[in-house]
Amino acid sequence: MKTELVLVRHGITAWNRERRFQGQLDTPLDEQGFEQARKTGRRLASWPLAAVYTSDLLRARQTAEAIAAPHGLDLRIESRLRERHYGGYEGRTYDEIERSDPDGYARWRAREPAFALPGGGETLRSLHERVEAALRDLARRHEGQVVAIVTHGGVLDCAFRVATGLALEAPRTHELLNASLNRIAWQDESFALLAWADAAHLVEAIDDAAQARGHP
Repeated sequence: MKTELVLVRHGITAWNRERRFQGQLDTPLDEQGFEQARKTGRRLASWPLAAVYTSDLLRARQTAEAIAAPHGLDLRIESRLRERHYGGYEGRTYDEIERSDPDGYARWRAREPAFALPGGGETLRSLHERVEAALRDLARRHEGQVVAIVTHGGVLDCAFRVATGLALEAPRTHELLNASLNRIAWQDESFALLAWADAAHLVEAIDDAAQARGHP
């Protein structure tokens, strides 16, 4: 039986606009982010969601609440869905890091799978492994059902690569839009891409500079 996972990136935050590494710091949605969450909730209100899973970080939980409410579902917290740990980069802008640590910034931009971000950060390979494990566990748990998963840009990037086979170090050509719908299917023990970066429910113009940059 086919399982469908509907992955949603959290609504926009002030730090998204500032091009600041959020990582695992607990930043909230801004006013537009809450509006994006409400619109996503309305878009999914008629979908047959069996469960709503979310990262334990605040910006994801705030988005997930708007999706779960119309269905009367409780949020299911899954810490493996949290954003990549950016170590000492967290809370700083991309421009600041590029100036202060040009070598590390270049290695991050180059998507080196084994590069551990300075200050106790996570490697891209470690992130990919935990994301793939979480997605497989949730898909097997909800065989034949439709499940919403609210998470982060780095996690979405890994999900796209899991579903398409795109190499971890390959440049990103797919968008990671706030509050967009990204659908993958699980069947016969493998994932496949159904749809990506569907933001038709968001009326306002999407600020690609704020939303899509930052995850190379």
